[in-house]
Amino acid sequence: MTAPYEPAQNQPPTGRPPMPPNAQYSQASPGQFPPPHAGQFPPPPPGQAFPPPTPKKRASWLLPTLIGVGAVVVLCCGGSMVIGLVSEDKKTEATSVDSGASVAKSSAAPASAAAPATSAAAPASAKTTAAPTPVKPKTPGIGDKVRGGDFEFTVKSVKCGISQVGSDFLNTKAQGTFCKISVTVKNVTKRAHTFHADGSLTAQDASGREYEADGEAGIYGNSDGQGFLDEINPGNSVTANVYFDVPKGTKLKTVTLDAGLFTLAEDALVVL
Repeated sequence: MTAPYEPAQNQPPTGRPPMPPNAQYSQASPGQFPPPHAGQFPPPPPGQAFPPPTPKKRASWLLPTLIGVGAVVVLCCGGSMVIGLVSEDKKTEATSVDSGASVAKSSAAPASAAAPATSAAAPASAKTTAAPTPVKPKTPGIGDKVRGGDFEFTVKSVKCGISQVGSDFLNTKAQGTFCKISVTVKNVTKRAHTFHADGSLTAQDASGREYEADGEAGIYGNSDGQGFLDEINPGNSVTANVYFDVPKGTKLKTVTLDAGLFTLAEDALVVL
């Protein structure tokens, strides 16, 4: 907006000479001045100076409001940024701490895993030195006395490869070959007992096959029928030849002496 009495407003109309600065305004009757334009002050009366325009006052609340808005923006945005940065720092520290703990655990794991092995190995060595392995009892062999039920058995000898048992007129032939086992049987109880070799003794080979005694060969192979329903009194003994018909080339490994059906005693085993 153009202020009144500026040079642009006081210029004379076109074709008129300019007025000197000290010229007095002539009295003009009302209605001689043209009406002021919109937004302009009316011309002052002749001989009076026009008062200067009053400067507009800025609103007193504008500056504090702007300062407050700026502070709020700074607090909101800056606070969130600070919180974000702090949280990121904490996350980074937590991640580094977790990674360090995992590394420490992984490095300590082999030591902890090796510790039980070492501690487990120590009792084993101590146990070995403190408790020696018990010695297994020796299995009886030829010439050893073995208890079996009511009798005490002693295997005296073993012979295989016999094809026929008996005399030229009274004999029996083997299906394969006979193995003869000479055994002494002694009654170790306080009353008489009957011994019958057929059914009381069995033989086994290396393959685990079991062979029964041949009763007919036992009759022909003993001079007085020893081993066939012998009644043996307490303290007495009988020596008999017991025959086993086995395939040719078979080698007997053990002989079992049956303790009997009516006793809790264990069977006796002799290694041949």
